[in-house]
Amino acid sequence: MDDHVYKTVEITGSSTKGIDDAIETAIARADQSIDALRWFEATEVRGHIEKGRVAHWQVSLKVGFTLDEASSSS
Repeated sequence: MDDHVYKTVEITGSSTKGIDDAIETAIARADQSIDALRWFEATEVRGHIEKGRVAHWQVSLKVGFTLDEASSSS
């Protein structure tokens, strides 16, 4: 097994549909600009309430990705 070095960033996804959709939205968007995404950890869940119901979900994530050889020497 190779040794790996990971970098993490924090992102927040939002959705009117639910927590899973907020996570999927955040990861899909991060994948557009970050190579080699490997894992995530949900760190916070919050929402917006309207008329006694959840109207909007927000999920904050730590997202880990592997550093390539060129990046790790910088």
